[in-house]
Amino acid sequence: MVTGSNGLLGQKITDLALLNSEIELFATSKGPDRHPSKSGYLYFDLDICDPDQTTALISKLRPQVIIHTAAMTNVDACENDQAACTQLNVHAVQNISSLCKQYDIHLIHLSTDFIFDGENGPYTEDAKPNPLSFYGQSKLNAEQIIQASGCRAAILRTIIVYGIVNDMSRSNIVLWAKGALEKGESISVVNDQWRMPTLAEDLAACCLLAAQKEAQGVYNASGKDMMNMVELVEKVADFWKLDKNLIKPITSASLNQKAKRPPKTGFILDKSIRELGYQPHSFIEGLSILDKQLKSTAH
Repeated sequence: MVTGSNGLLGQKITDLALLNSEIELFATSKGPDRHPSKSGYLYFDLDICDPDQTTALISKLRPQVIIHTAAMTNVDACENDQAACTQLNVHAVQNISSLCKQYDIHLIHLSTDFIFDGENGPYTEDAKPNPLSFYGQSKLNAEQIIQASGCRAAILRTIIVYGIVNDMSRSNIVLWAKGALEKGESISVVNDQWRMPTLAEDLAACCLLAAQKEAQGVYNASGKDMMNMVELVEKVADFWKLDKNLIKPITSASLNQKAKRPPKTGFILDKSIRELGYQPHSFIEGLSILDKQLKSTAH
C-alpha cells in the first residue's frame, strides 16, 4: 500500500510496481487517481489525516508493506501553518506506525535532509539531527515516533526530488528552472546552499528495494552528486542549451524566507548501496531520463 500515490514519488512507485507481476499494489491518495494507467492496481481515495478512515482501510487491506510518501513538504507553508504540518507529518505517522505494529506491517517511511542544520554535510545515517525549521522538526518527530512504535520500519531520507509525471500538482527545481529559462525569464538562485538532487525514479526504486529486502533502520536515499544550487540550475541550462546569463546568484538571507534552510546537506550513500543495492543515477543521467520522458509526452 502506498500513501500519497498521486505525488511525484507515488506515481513513480506505481510505474515500477506495474512492471513487477509479484507486486499487488494498493494506491491511496486524496481525491481522484491521477496516474494515467488505471488498471493493474487498486486505488482508494484516502485522507491519512482522518484516523478512523485510515484505520478502517488498513485493517481491511492488511498490506504486507506500507510505503508512506504523503507529507506536507512546502517548508515555508509548514512554518506558517504548523497545525496542518503537525497533523500530516506527525499525527498521521503516529496512527500509521501503530497500525503497522498492530498488524505486523513493514513500514517504509520517507524523511528528509532538513532534519540536519547543514553545518557539516554530507551526513551518514547516524549523524546527530538538529533541524532549523518546523518542517525539519516535524519530520524528525515522525522518525522518532516510528522508532518508538516498535513496528518493523525502514526510514529513507532523501534530498530535493525531481522528475516529471502526468498531472503534476507541484513543480520541482529542475522543471521550474528549465521552464523559466525557456521563456527567457531571469531567475534568482541561492549560491550558499549545497544539495544532492534525487531523481524520482531512483527514490522509487529504493523504496521497493527496502520493501523487498524487508530492510529496517535508517537509510540515505538521495542522488550521488553534491552541488551548489546555482551549479544545479547551470547544469539544467547547459543540458537544454539555455541562456545561463539569466541565472542571478543571490544569498539565502536576501530571500527573507519564513523558514531557515540548512546551508550544506548531502548524504553518504554507502549503507544504501551496500545493504539495499541502491544505484542512483548521476545528475546528468537523470536529466537525460527526464528529457526522454518530456519528449515522449510531447508527441
